[in-house]
Amino acid sequence: MSVSMSTVWLTLLAETVVVTGVAAGLARWSSRWPGPGAKRRRSAAVWTLVGLVLLALNLRAAITGVPPVLSRLQDEFDLSGLGVSVLTALPELCVGTFSALAPVLARRIGTTAAISAALLAITLGLLLRVISAQPTLFAGTVLAGGGVAVGNVLLPAVIKRVFPDRVGPLTGLSMMLLSVGGAAGAGLAVPLEHLGGWRLTLAAWTIPAVLAALVWVPLSLRTRPPGRPSAETPPASESGSLLRSPLAWCVMIFMGMTSLVFYTLTSWLPEIMQGQGFSPATAGTMNSVVIIAGIPLGFVVPVVAARMRDQRPLVAGVVALMAVGLAGLLLAPGAGWLWIAVFGVATGAAFPIALTLLNLRSATHTGTARLSGMAQCGGYLLAACGPLAFGLLHALTGGWHLPIWLLILLLAPELACGLVAARPGFVRVTPARPRLAALARSSGSG
Repeated sequence: MSVSMSTVWLTLLAETVVVTGVAAGLARWSSRWPGPGAKRRRSAAVWTLVGLVLLALNLRAAITGVPPVLSRLQDEFDLSGLGVSVLTALPELCVGTFSALAPVLARRIGTTAAISAALLAITLGLLLRVISAQPTLFAGTVLAGGGVAVGNVLLPAVIKRVFPDRVGPLTGLSMMLLSVGGAAGAGLAVPLEHLGGWRLTLAAWTIPAVLAALVWVPLSLRTRPPGRPSAETPPASESGSLLRSPLAWCVMIFMGMTSLVFYTLTSWLPEIMQGQGFSPATAGTMNSVVIIAGIPLGFVVPVVAARMRDQRPLVAGVVALMAVGLAGLLLAPGAGWLWIAVFGVATGAAFPIALTLLNLRSATHTGTARLSGMAQCGGYLLAACGPLAFGLLHALTGGWHLPIWLLILLLAPELACGLVAARPGFVRVTPARPRLAALARSSGSG
């Protein structure tokens, strides 16, 4: 292992220790609930926090653990080039598609029960992938991707419901754990394959998924009122369509453009930097630094954003840093490490801001779930187009200048929508028209 990669992994290890310490501190902090029924609320708060930690750790590793062993899977499953492309695109497509179903599932069976089902789906999907058959490989990927989508959407809603006054710190903790889980999935894939083959690489993450399910299933049973269904009905003010809310659209586009820039950069940055004269090892290290830099920022930025009444300065600063980094690649590509540092700060801060806005722009936890479902569904589907369009443009032009200019141009709608999404206020939905509502009531009574 090179010195640079050793530094990267030592940094990741140190940040993991910090995450564990922060989680322990927050567990103790969240247990201070005075008043009647304090013991019961204390127990529920602590177990919910433990569940949030385990849930966050399970929302990336199932996806990031596949690319490092992709060539081994291609040989084992006799995948064509098209099959490999479909396998790599499926997780993001599933996250984008199934995100829209998460709020519906939460309303029907309850948020905690929906998270339990998501974790069981991830577990079953991981187990299906170890069977040496193409149908089970793709079916398991779809099932795990669906579970990840539901968990992604409902995680902010749980924070809003159980810890409404600690949205910033707990969103930050979740972001750190998401990054740690993703980095661990990618970094441990090859060592696990050397230890026990590709099956161990894919199946190892069933252990944290099962542990998380063992926490969330009892929580879902405890939060269900006796003798009553566990469905959650949104208040009348949130019963309309979010598609009619300009603010909801701006939140979605900001999250989508933020994810598009991140996924495009992390997909193509090694190739770009090699084209600028850096060695493959150095280019790979640069990409790892961009990803790992997001771990501490993932905690700090939501805390800062939640304390601010107006998050527009944060949005403007992050988009400005992205513009500086991209312009630097065009004008002074030799200063590669400087632009890597800029990208690490910009992309590491952008997605935590977008995730925090899901809570800050919604008044209730059911509103957070609905806004999160819309934003992550549209956002991830939009983000999935980025690496593909960037690569096609590079293939057509034979260079990196035009693709990078495209990313710079896309910063304009990201900034415009981000500034609207960051203004103080809540998403307001337009209820059904009175005439249609009356007609529905009359038809129901008849």
